[in-house]
Amino acid sequence: MIKPFVAIAVALSPSTTYAFAPTSSGRMSSSLRVNMFENFKNPFEPSVASAGNGEKVAVIAGASGYIGKSTVRESVRQGYKTIALVRDKTKVESEEGKLMYGTFFEGAEVLECDVCDPEKLTDTFKEIGNIDAVISCLASRSGIKKDAYAIDYQATLNCLESGRAANARHFVLLSAFCVKNPWLQFQQAKLKFEEALTDQKDMTYSIVRPTAFFKSVSGQLEVIQQGAPFVMFGDGEVTRCNPISEADLATYLIDSIKDKSRENKIINLGGPDEPLTMKKQGEMLYKAVGKEPNFFYAPLWLFDTIIDSLQWFADTFSSEKFENAAELGRIGKYYAVEDMLTTDPEEKFGTMTLQEHYDKIAVEGQEYDPYTTMFAKAPTEKKEKVEA
Repeated sequence: MIKPFVAIAVALSPSTTYAFAPTSSGRMSSSLRVNMFENFKNPFEPSVASAGNGEKVAVIAGASGYIGKSTVRESVRQGYKTIALVRDKTKVESEEGKLMYGTFFEGAEVLECDVCDPEKLTDTFKEIGNIDAVISCLASRSGIKKDAYAIDYQATLNCLESGRAANARHFVLLSAFCVKNPWLQFQQAKLKFEEALTDQKDMTYSIVRPTAFFKSVSGQLEVIQQGAPFVMFGDGEVTRCNPISEADLATYLIDSIKDKSRENKIINLGGPDEPLTMKKQGEMLYKAVGKEPNFFYAPLWLFDTIIDSLQWFADTFSSEKFENAAELGRIGKYYAVEDMLTTDPEEKFGTMTLQEHYDKIAVEGQEYDPYTTMFAKAPTEKKEKVEA
């Protein structure tokens, strides 16, 4: 019982930690035929396209993630020479990758680079040259301590140090609204990097802390479509949020490169909606799918019982596995009891509402992501019927 509850609790929470996913375009097979030429490298193709002609260059780390890929597309749209850093280039440029990512990388240079290797990262930045901005959309997938400090802190710090070494001008950080009340390991890792960023003087910066992403409050679509109830905690009125769409957030991040009013600022950012309780989100989702609301109310005390039990096992047996499970439980509880909400008009941005998003995914479906759509099945390739 413990493991499923922890997983469900995290999945149903509007957590920015779990909003980064490597997929983008709906229904695809996880076993698509791999292009036999995907590993072929042209010996005459330069490894990095240098920007020595005065073009404004934007380097995007975490480019294959949920917000990263939208940021790449927006950077290209705004006319930047866009360098998209990815860990495995074939995952983007193979036939499977092209089906997975669609048009997100059109017009950008996809560059394979490990952000966890500081020396190679710095060499890459220097080769690119003339970098106007580094945009970090990096985030750990799990939120557990080891992952958080490896990615939210160290890998992001590597990008900063490489940018400084290459004389980049500006650093845009995709952080998280939830760091304002840091119970959790990933929040503390993000804050540690924010401190490093604000302490240095070589680059200007903009730190953007979004409330929540649409994807992270859409995880129960498949649940209610299959007839199960919408699950909420407490009475469904405990927390409120105003999430922001990936396209609107990407626009804000790229606009921050040249907007002087955002320079050396920490900015909380939500979407255009008025405060939405979890119950209201459920009502909106039922409206989108054309069904009568059916709610299940889970008591909040379950979190403490499960977290305390997992932590006891972790402490008693010095178990990293149980420690990580307890942390996942704490993440679930955090988003069940904390508002992810901006009310200042200057901290609200975008045009797409959550209802519009729900209406869209109710018709088109949403991409599979094991981190936010817990009850969805991995999409499978549709087999065409062949007539004899």
